[in-house]
Amino acid sequence: MSFTPAKWPRSLRSQEWYGGSGRDVIYHRGWLKNQGWPHDMFDGRPVIGILNTWSDLTPCNGHLRELAEKVKAGIYEAGGFPVEVPVFSASENTYRPTAMMFRNLAAMATEEAIRGQPIDGCVLLVGCDKTTPSLMMGAASCDLPTIVVSGGPMLNGYFRGERVGSGTHLWKFSEAVKAGEMTQEEFLEAEASMSRSTGTCNTMGTASTMASMAEALGMALSGNAAIPAVDSRRRVMAQMTGRRIVQMVKDDLKPSDIMTKEAFENAIRTNAAIGGSTNAVVHLLAIAGRVGIDLTLEDWDRCGRDVPTIVNLMPSGKYLMEEFYYAGGLPVVLKRLADAGMLHQSALTVSGGAIGDEIAHVLNHNEDVILPAAQALTQSGGIVVVRGNLAPRGAVLKPSAATPALMQHRGRAVVFEDIDDYKAKIADPDLDIDETCVMVLKNCGPKGYPGMAEVGNMGLPPKLLKKGITDMVRISDARMSGTAYGTVVLHTSPEAAAGGPLAVVRDGDMIELDVANRRLHLDIPDAELEARLAAWTPTHEVAATGYLMLHQTHVEGADTGADLDFLKGCRGAPVGKDSH
Repeated sequence: MSFTPAKWPRSLRSQEWYGGSGRDVIYHRGWLKNQGWPHDMFDGRPVIGILNTWSDLTPCNGHLRELAEKVKAGIYEAGGFPVEVPVFSASENTYRPTAMMFRNLAAMATEEAIRGQPIDGCVLLVGCDKTTPSLMMGAASCDLPTIVVSGGPMLNGYFRGERVGSGTHLWKFSEAVKAGEMTQEEFLEAEASMSRSTGTCNTMGTASTMASMAEALGMALSGNAAIPAVDSRRRVMAQMTGRRIVQMVKDDLKPSDIMTKEAFENAIRTNAAIGGSTNAVVHLLAIAGRVGIDLTLEDWDRCGRDVPTIVNLMPSGKYLMEEFYYAGGLPVVLKRLADAGMLHQSALTVSGGAIGDEIAHVLNHNEDVILPAAQALTQSGGIVVVRGNLAPRGAVLKPSAATPALMQHRGRAVVFEDIDDYKAKIADPDLDIDETCVMVLKNCGPKGYPGMAEVGNMGLPPKLLKKGITDMVRISDARMSGTAYGTVVLHTSPEAAAGGPLAVVRDGDMIELDVANRRLHLDIPDAELEARLAAWTPTHEVAATGYLMLHQTHVEGADTGADLDFLKGCRGAPVGKDSH
């Protein structure tokens, strides 16, 4: 794709606030000068908003204030006027009931922060899982020139000579404790090894997946996704991003120019190749909805089905993000896709050029980390979309993290009505369950949890763990962490709280999972299923006030991105009336 830069605008958007000598202009400009800005900072140079998701309660983003200073330096060097703007920061590891419930609120707050203030272009300073999609959603709704810079992953963890992957080993060690294979004291000792530097998860969890999605979409500079948070090259990336956004404003290069259908197809194939998080499904569907791109679950299955998973990282493989970066990072993966005819090479990026040109000469420095296609972790690595009478609008599964022997399975349902029911029953030695059963968790979707928490990878019953069982088929309307693993069917739509068929599954029902044929079936007669659904009444708690009420009233299903219905579409960023 070719891109012809526009001429520098005669009047930047910010000049509606700062240009001229009228009363209203002096109101805006004069007050801002109390920060010590010289008058020539308001002379028509572009105002660049650095939308920063730093927070002491978002540990993955704890270094972003320092990174923002490098972005500012780049903006100054390119002739821009940087302004750092704090925005809503939804931390995956502190927010309750789940950070996902606040993704849409953060997106709404970001959108209005851009629209309501004198900003000509945006740098999105992101890291922890929901900060990347929420800021991209908000920026897409405004469609001002925008670029992403990620905080980067933390360094490798080590425990007694073993690599420790964020999240992945938390689940592994926790199960080992329940199985009697690890002591609680050893678990606490391992805790100190899990997060030994600032940054996001060092596995191919949701944070690194979404950083990869931003780069594959063309919304970040080439190489942004994998640089470790504490590597000096991460700061260089931030400074170069600051320089680049000023030129993007000059060229009027907007998200809608970059995030085309072809760009989303590139991202979907990239997710398959890296063994990316299932959370990327709901996030990319939501971002596409803001840009106005018709992206569906069928696109995920169509584009990802034949893509091999070649990145040998936890939770699918054995390495961590440090090794991925040293091997060449995401540009090498994109080059592999391009060479296989699986990448739209003409897709435009924030560089102003085509993605194919950016990756033409990259090299793979470690073929045990970024594998040859013939040695892929799985030859069909894309997110699988299964359908059937149990999931009429679809459910998803990550093949690279699943057990091949369970990809075709028929088993007796063991039902948990909600997460509290699961917690009350799972450790009961009298629970009627064996390794052939199918664990079913209800009321954990966007409306039901509320917010669709990462509880879909239900821990197995301790009595089975002690037998050496490490995986079972699990089905829910929840999500799971990108760091998690297992044969887990997620995002079942419609969700139970919305009256989907999942709501009426009973203990003892037989369920069939057939991944090859994309089928998820509740083995009861159609008439009985209809009768159960007709008799169903909601059991989940419904809020009467506050954001929770707004969320439950307006959130859409996981199959379309779980966005709020009134936030879909690009509303632009016009300059409003000033009546001071």
